[in-house]
Amino acid sequence: MKRLIVVADWASDSLSCQEVRSRVEGYLKDRNGGILTFIHSTPSTIHTGFLISQVVQVEERYGKPLETVIFQNTDPRLHSDHALKNSEGAKPLIIRLKSGMYLTGPDAGYNFSLIRDKIDEVFTYEGLNLEGQFHSRDLYARISAHLMDGMEDEMELEEISPNIIPILNGFYVAHIDNFGNIKTLIPHSYFKGKFEYGEEVTVTLNQITKKAKYVTNLFGAEPGELVIYPGSSGKSDDRFLEISVWRHFTEADPATGVRVFNYPRPGAEIAIVK
Repeated sequence: MKRLIVVADWASDSLSCQEVRSRVEGYLKDRNGGILTFIHSTPSTIHTGFLISQVVQVEERYGKPLETVIFQNTDPRLHSDHALKNSEGAKPLIIRLKSGMYLTGPDAGYNFSLIRDKIDEVFTYEGLNLEGQFHSRDLYARISAHLMDGMEDEMELEEISPNIIPILNGFYVAHIDNFGNIKTLIPHSYFKGKFEYGEEVTVTLNQITKKAKYVTNLFGAEPGELVIYPGSSGKSDDRFLEISVWRHFTEADPATGVRVFNYPRPGAEIAIVK
């Protein structure tokens, strides 16, 4: 049996996690249940897309992709701008990566955009009731369980073009970590030929413009300085940049990057000027 990694904007709620766990385990062939882990996203599909891409990258490099299923559930109903009588969600997709890993979740926004180059096949699963308030429990729990049981060949999937997955252009906040460091979707390669280490870079985020020193790592300047540097996320040969302030956390006011820009949300756009 494969294990399931759930990335969802409701995953900080323990009741929701348990409801989904119980439903998935109820559908599994082995009633002893499988291994489920939960990662909390926000309602931003850019944030969810980043989390998925990071999990996929780590699993493909260090884990067991053939024994892993990822279920994402961030669906702010971007497909509609009017009242939804029955809470219809975005179309469910099932994706097989070139590594053999399976993913499922709603085709909403940019949820799958950052793994677009890793996709082998994309499928829809017809005949499902798309109505309901909590699709994670009532719809995707069964899909996830079937994929964990390796039943994809029995699910009557319909293959569609991977081009349905949108391309994400521009620079955005990808994630805010527990230290208040801002992980971005700016690849390190974007700075090559434009900036030298030690230079100041003008960053506009959340309608706030600040100068950040371009350094090799978070600790590459003096404590208290706003810095931009290659972080720990993204491709191993082209890391995403992060923005923050090195703190010892013994200061009276240990403000880090997230405070400097007045607590931007994941998905917020970033502008860079030399």
